[in-house]
Amino acid sequence: MARYTGPVCKLCRREGEKLFLKGEKCFTPKCPMERRAYPPGEHGRFSGRSGRQSDYSRQLRAKQKGKRIYGVLERQFRRYFTEARQRPGLTGLNLLQILESRLDNVIYRMGFAESRSQARQMVNHGHFMLNGRRNDVASTILKPGDKITVRENSKNNEFFKTLRQAEEIRTPPAWIETDLDNLSGRVIRLPDRAEIDGNLNEQLIVEFYSR
Repeated sequence: MARYTGPVCKLCRREGEKLFLKGEKCFTPKCPMERRAYPPGEHGRFSGRSGRQSDYSRQLRAKQKGKRIYGVLERQFRRYFTEARQRPGLTGLNLLQILESRLDNVIYRMGFAESRSQARQMVNHGHFMLNGRRNDVASTILKPGDKITVRENSKNNEFFKTLRQAEEIRTPPAWIETDLDNLSGRVIRLPDRAEIDGNLNEQLIVEFYSR
């Protein structure tokens, strides 16, 4: 499966805001956005972010931000948009619901990983079961009622032992149910717009692909 393998902190600097791609590091002074909050590259420090952006530029940046947050490359992102347009309802909301329903994102939302990239790696290594069957495809789109559990052999992994014993865990959104004792969770329903990242402007993404 194709994926971005470059330095992810540069992606945050390019967008001018934290995208929280590195888990706990994003909340520490080591985060590059705390030290170099300007675009990467030779002229990044002096390029500035002021000035009027064209409509195309705003649409492109919205699309790039969505791809980078969910760790999706262009071909797959465009395929999700095509699927969202074919579904009834608002295309932008449909697109965000598809992205939120990816297996790696749901595992991240459940609190079983510190970042989506870590969740993807754990799925690829076969640590999770989907509806009782081993699943190592991070891009699997889940439906309401789908249940995720950590494999029995993986529960002895030090990471999951620590996770189970932790006093605090990331609070999952209301559309997901999590059972930390049994290291399992379930998708209750599709998320509402208010339960999805408010920094994403799905309308601009729709406009970009509708040009």
